[in-house]
Amino acid sequence: MQILVVDDETDVRDLFLQRFRREIRSGEFNFSFAFSGEEAMQFMRKHHSEVLIILSDINMPGMSGLELLGHVKEEFDMPPTTMMMITAYGDNDIFKQAMELGANDLLTKPVDFVVLKEKLLQLLP
Repeated sequence: MQILVVDDETDVRDLFLQRFRREIRSGEFNFSFAFSGEEAMQFMRKHHSEVLIILSDINMPGMSGLELLGHVKEEFDMPPTTMMMITAYGDNDIFKQAMELGANDLLTKPVDFVVLKEKLLQLLP
């Protein structure tokens, strides 16, 4: 399963690669990383048919995760089947806004990788 992680904090890459090393080795998950909303859109324009899940931080400089969500839903005929938003602020307004824009789920930081892994495994075909 191809997963695009979008976060302006570059240490997120190492964290995901460490936490999911077993699933990566077995081929269950394949991660790509973008460090801005703009970079994520460039990646999606090249690989949108491959990406099944986008995990995006909401608060990023430039294009926010919510803006990214809107652009992905707008631009692609077949958007990713699942788009999960990640935020350090778990308030109801952000949750409501993300869901109204078409997000499938909202996770709070720090990410609980046990919960995230369960959610991702449920999405495997």
